Amino acid sequence: MGDACGACKNAVMYFTDRGIEELEDRRGEDTVTLGWLADRLRDFVDTHPEFETAVDRLATWLARDDED
Repeated sequence: MGDACGACKNAVMYFTDRGIEELEDRRGEDTVTLGWLADRLRDFVDTHPEFETAVDRLATWLARDDED
């Protein structure tokens, strides 16, 4: 995908990477707050409750990313 990273060339692209790539392409220059992100995640879970566990795990991982 245009990535010049030598180690990344052999990396496996998961299906979800397509959405991540689209997010980066469309909104990579945007500046957002974590409050905005939390609101969007809540909206997503309200629309797709079957993903509540995955979204909760992602939010927890992001919240604790700076912990040892």
